Amino acid sequence: MNKLIGGLGFLLLLCMAFTACKQDDSNRHQTVFNINLDEGLTSLDPAFCRNHNTIWMDNQIYNGLVQINDSLKTSPCIAKSWEISADGKIYTFHLRNDVSFQDHARFKNGLGRKVVANDFIYSFSRLIDPKVASSGSWIFSDKVVGKQAFEAVNDSTLRITLKQPFAPFISMLTAQYCSVVPHEVVDFYGKDFRSHPVGTGPFKFKYWKEGEVMVLLKNEKYWEKDSTGHPLPYLDAMRATFIDDKQTSFMEFIKKNLDFFNDIDGSYRDDILTKSGHITQKYKGKFVLQTGPYLNTMYLGMLVDTSLAIVKNSPLRMVKIRQAINYAIDKQKLIKYLRNSLGTPGNEGFVPAGMPGFSESDVKGYSYNPAKSRQLLAQAGYPDGRNMPVITLTTTVAYHNLIEYVQSELERAGIKTKIEVTQGASLREMVAKNGINFFYGSWIADYPDGENYLSLFYSKNKIPFGPNYTGFSNAEFDKLFEQAYHVKSDEERYALYHKMDNIVMSNAPVVVLYYDKRVNLYQNNISGYSLNAQNLLTLKRVRKSVSR
Repeated sequence: MNKLIGGLGFLLLLCMAFTACKQDDSNRHQTVFNINLDEGLTSLDPAFCRNHNTIWMDNQIYNGLVQINDSLKTSPCIAKSWEISADGKIYTFHLRNDVSFQDHARFKNGLGRKVVANDFIYSFSRLIDPKVASSGSWIFSDKVVGKQAFEAVNDSTLRITLKQPFAPFISMLTAQYCSVVPHEVVDFYGKDFRSHPVGTGPFKFKYWKEGEVMVLLKNEKYWEKDSTGHPLPYLDAMRATFIDDKQTSFMEFIKKNLDFFNDIDGSYRDDILTKSGHITQKYKGKFVLQTGPYLNTMYLGMLVDTSLAIVKNSPLRMVKIRQAINYAIDKQKLIKYLRNSLGTPGNEGFVPAGMPGFSESDVKGYSYNPAKSRQLLAQAGYPDGRNMPVITLTTTVAYHNLIEYVQSELERAGIKTKIEVTQGASLREMVAKNGINFFYGSWIADYPDGENYLSLFYSKNKIPFGPNYTGFSNAEFDKLFEQAYHVKSDEERYALYHKMDNIVMSNAPVVVLYYDKRVNLYQNNISGYSLNAQNLLTLKRVRKSVSR
């Protein structure tokens, strides 16, 4: 069966869906936002919200205590206000009293009930429950002492007690993992809650035929309003297809069967974009191209922990070799010719452009300097790369061309590499086991705070306890990382982040290739879309004009 589901079948589906909804104006054209999720969808349970498609869909169905705006500032959501104790350990949230779960048969008379503090205790306790095995357990597991850390003072007051201060905690709560769910529905469905979601968000679940189509409908009881007092959302429904081929889905966008398209694949990037990143004459005026910073650092990682057997004889154990690799790559040329200018050369630190506190002046990374690269190779005992062992660089099929470019740049400096290509899942598994000396990777922000990136270099986050994939360890870095927990001022914390990032860069366990850019395409009749550096799809303020 075609994954675009037959037009007649979908029309019948929507007719049944809309009939079930009370419309204020029966003559009004229904507006459906069409999207394709090329990487599929594994779950609609926020406890398993681990990839961007799941994050996008959960952002429509659920709410949390707080949310982020397009400036990446944390703002109220179900919590209308909060206080933090003087010691930074106790967070007290005051909840709105007009937020209800979406209607469901498991509630009395099938009507969604009001959200209370105990609902958050239930939802957060699920995240740290080993029986649930949530991929979001890290949100709380190392920050609280069991479920007793969550306390309902009363129905509208929630208290969370941390083991120690953690300044980015409020920012972390914007993650979709922290959405509120109703115990009545979750307990009834168990693991099948993944396909029977109920939240408080602007859209409610209607239909999902896995791998083919999913439909969300407007939640007419949604609590949020726009600045004029008009209820959100404006759209009547959202429809998702699951075409896994990017070129096929792009053609559906061109035929206006899709309202939105995310990212542009390398196989047809030159057809759409000039090398300077502008729309080609062929497509000028046919759709809207929106680009901007994306909190995604694309990098090469190098194992530096000499206690590991595979590192003992690796040239990468030497800091001068790692620095030479950093200087050998012309990132500006990479961005222009392989990314059509969609990205920012990674000449600063690991924390990406677009992140609050990012600084071009205070963090010193590496820019292209082949002479410096050759000098460092000679100092390391390998003049012009002579007698230096060949280094294996592992990547995935999707980034093979980019890594071939890196290989040619290193070859020119005298550094010989062999490329090994593997599947994404296999690469992630090997990296997570410290099984690869030199690998291509990326880190997308879980929440908009530099701590999320710097945690990859904290020694206590070494495998298997955390995401320190390079095995980096530095006492001064660790001291600053722990000190940042206690700093309340953002500016003071950012200054510590800059110091940590500089330590990482001087030791060079990574090569920061580039900071990614958000690339979104919208049809010309779409407005009100969100523009944020997390590339978070937010549809509650989106409008779709329909010609009569």
